[in-house]
Order: sequence, then structure tokens, then C-alpha cells
Amino acid sequence: MDQLALLFVLLLGAVISVPMGDRFKVPAPVLMTLLGIVLALLPFVPNVEIPPDLILPLLLPPLLYAAVRRTSWRQFTANLRPIFLLAVALVFVTMACVAAVADAIVPGLPLAAAFALGALVAPPDPVAATAVAGQLGLPRRLVSILEGEGLFNDVTAIVLYHVAIAAAVSGTFSPWKAGLDLVLSAVVAVAVGLALGWGANKLMEVLGDATLQIGLTLLVPYASYVMAEELHGSGVLAVLTTALFLAEYGSDADDVMTRLAGHTFWNIVDTLVTGVAFGLVGLELHNAIRTASGRWGELLWWAAVVVVVVVFARLLWLLPATWLTKRLHARRDYDEDIPVSWRETVVMWWSGMRGVASVALVLAIPLETDTGAPFPSRDEIIFIAFGVIMATLVLQGLTLPWLVRRLGVKADTDREKELAKALAIRAAKAAKQRLREIEENEELPEELSEQMMRRAYDIGVRISPELAEDERREAYREGARRVKRLRRIQQEMLSAARHEVLAARSEPGADPEVVDRVLRHLDVRSLR
Repeated sequence: MDQLALLFVLLLGAVISVPMGDRFKVPAPVLMTLLGIVLALLPFVPNVEIPPDLILPLLLPPLLYAAVRRTSWRQFTANLRPIFLLAVALVFVTMACVAAVADAIVPGLPLAAAFALGALVAPPDPVAATAVAGQLGLPRRLVSILEGEGLFNDVTAIVLYHVAIAAAVSGTFSPWKAGLDLVLSAVVAVAVGLALGWGANKLMEVLGDATLQIGLTLLVPYASYVMAEELHGSGVLAVLTTALFLAEYGSDADDVMTRLAGHTFWNIVDTLVTGVAFGLVGLELHNAIRTASGRWGELLWWAAVVVVVVVFARLLWLLPATWLTKRLHARRDYDEDIPVSWRETVVMWWSGMRGVASVALVLAIPLETDTGAPFPSRDEIIFIAFGVIMATLVLQGLTLPWLVRRLGVKADTDREKELAKALAIRAAKAAKQRLREIEENEELPEELSEQMMRRAYDIGVRISPELAEDERREAYREGARRVKRLRRIQQEMLSAARHEVLAARSEPGADPEVVDRVLRHLDVRSLR
């Protein structure tokens, strides 16, 4: 098996792991990691050979962009305090604890390399956490915290990782210079992200076509990352800024086709890249096994100690941080998402799985220092890091569903229904207001006006049936059943039409382009 065949196996596994995970109630990232482990143990599967400097640029931009599409600028600003406490402060705390312990137990490990180890195992993986959360039906506020934490702890950890690696490679470290580099890196990244976001938004208006616009969204995160890195900024923060800008300003309410196609496209990209990334987590077991040859005892001991530090540093930080956030939240009327019980805090703690970002960072460790000497304790760092990744991802990923059920943490469906009802009312009011404006400018027959008013009312009722009055609710449901039956019959008619047109494609003298154009017309009609 060569590298290309291995890539196709991982892509196939990424697709299959989603329905398998749904069937067996196991998160798809965990299944892909287990698949990677199985492949790593097979003698005919080659070692993965990806240059360290390509790992981060290839994997992180699309994953970050896809994750940001699920959030918003308002959600980010409303949750600044939880994000700061969980993403920024917790990453610093975890890095410091791991560095101190690793420096004490691993002989010959330089302090800079110990901090690099702490930085790369500090960020919990947002992809794994939200994938698990989505399957378990956790409260939306908890999912929002995990998503926000996941996005910004990656940014924080990667910037700190680069500072630590630079110190380990050069052999010198200046706190003032490192602090200045951090500030400049952030400023450059935000500037690049905003500039590219604005430029991409303007270019989308020029392109017009949905296919070209979606293709541009695939290029933008890579361009943002590479440009920021070339200007010595944080590529991850630049991607985050660009994605937030486009999520806020790059959506046209009437561009239905681009929105639907873009949502589908990015779901596909997210599924494939996530699957490959977690497959690489398992495949890199090759490196860990090769590193541990003849030294299993001491390396497993070091890895176990660091796992304990990583897991319990998160718990010991979350308890006071959550208490403090609750106190501040109670004193001020902040519209922020926080855990409301100790059960939710425990679920947040156990959701701290390490994954893609940690793998990308550990694989990106340079082979040599500036002097040409081997990077200090590189093999030991790789083994310990993969020990943390495997222990947290597999153990916590497999047991989190049980823990959630045991603690009884579940989504507040009543609140979600109320939010949907409020939005349905706003949508119906907006439709009625527009109808009144049209009536002022155009002469509408009374019958048509009444029909349109009923349809405006139906817009809200279809979103939230609770809007209908009790006496009308059953009538509406009966009408909905009739409409559903009508749609079923119409879809069967359109299906027969599509089959007939598709059959004409293989007939003598048929023009495939004309056939496809007619078929596309029928497809759009079916979508409507």
C-alpha cells in the first residue's frame, strides 16, 4: 500500500464512520482514530510521510473555517468572559503545569522544549467535543462554550507553541521579545483577516455564480493563513478573523442557492478533513511505537503522569472559573452562555479531548535546531504527546456518552421551542409588513390579498405550529396533511418526469447538455 492508497482509505473511512458512529453511538472522530490505530498495526501499511511544515497549513484552515460557520460574532462577543477564562487562561495554566512536571520527570528535557510540549497538549479539540455534543443532545449553551473554547484555545496554544519552539531552536529566550512578538502576531493576523474578509466579500458580489462563490470560500482560509504567516502573524487567528467577518457580512438573505449549496459543500469538507486528521492521529502510533522501542516502562510512566496533569488541571481550573463566571453573571445582565450546574461543569471537564490541533503541532516539531543538532528530546515529546492524545480522545470520547446519560444533562427543548416561536413571529410580521407595502403601491384583488395574508400567516405557523390558536391548530394540521399528500403526489410526478428525461440521455441523437439543462430545471422545481 502506498501513500495515495492510504489517503483514499482514510477518506472512505471518514465517510463510513459517520453512519457507523450514529448506529453504535460512538463519535465519528473516535472511530477514525481507532481505524488509524488498526492501520498503524498492519505490517503492509506505510508510515505517514508528511513534511512537518505542511501539517498546520493543510489541516487547520478548513477545519477552523468550517467550525466558525456554526457560530457568530454576537455569540463570540457575548461569551468573551467564558472564552477568556477557558480558552486563553486555561491554555496558559495547562501549559505551565505540564512544562513544570515534564521538566521535573524527563531527564535532559530543556525548559523551552517542555513548554512546547505543554503548549501542544493544552488545547482540547473542538471538532471531537462538538461532534460528541451534537450526538448527545447537550444544552445549546454548553455546545456554544465548547465551540468558542475550541476555536480560541487553538489560537492561543499555537501562538505559544511557536514561541516555545523558537526558543528551543535558537537556544535563547527573551520574555519582552516574546510578549512583543505575541502582540505583533495578533495585530498582523487581525489586520490580514479583516482585509481578506472584506476583499473576499466584495469579490463574491462580482462573481455572482454560486459555484464560483463556494470555490472562493475554499481558497480564502488557506490564503488568509499563508498570508498571515508570511507577514509573521498568526495564521490561525487570521483564518478565525476572516471566517467571522464573512459569517457576519458575507451572507445575502436572498441568495438561497449559494447558502444551501455552501452548507452542503462545507459539511462535506468538514467530514473528509476531520476524518483524515483523526485517522492520522491513529496512524502516527507508528512513530510512538518506534520511539518506545526498549524504553516502554519509563515512557509510559512519563506519558501517564502528563495525562493526569492535563486532565486534572482542567478540572481544578474549571471549578473556580465556573464559580467566578456565575457570580459575575448574576451581578450583571450579560447575555452569555455558562454552565448552570455542577453536572454541566463535569461534562465540560470530561469533554476536554485532545485531537487534531495537538497532532498537527507534534508532527510540526522541527527535526533540528539552528546549530544543526537534533531537536532536544523530540522522540520523548512525540511519545508523551501521543499518549495524552490517545488517552483523552479514546477514553474520554468513549465514556462521555455514558457520563452525560448518568448525570442527566440534556438540551432545554422548551427554550429552543420558545426561540423558534419568537423567530417565527418575527418572520410572519416581516412578511405581512412587506405585503402591506406592496398593497400601497399596487392594486391587488381582494381575493388575492386575503390569500397572500393567509400565506404570510402560514410562514410563521410552518416554522412553529404553536403559533396557531387552539381552535385553528387542528384545522392547520389537517391542511398540512393535505399539503403533504399533494407534495408527495407532485414529487412522484416530477420523479417520473426526471426518469423519462434521464432515459433520453442515452438515446441516439440526444444532446447531453440539453438533457442536463432540462434535468436541472426539474431538480430546481423539486427543491422548491
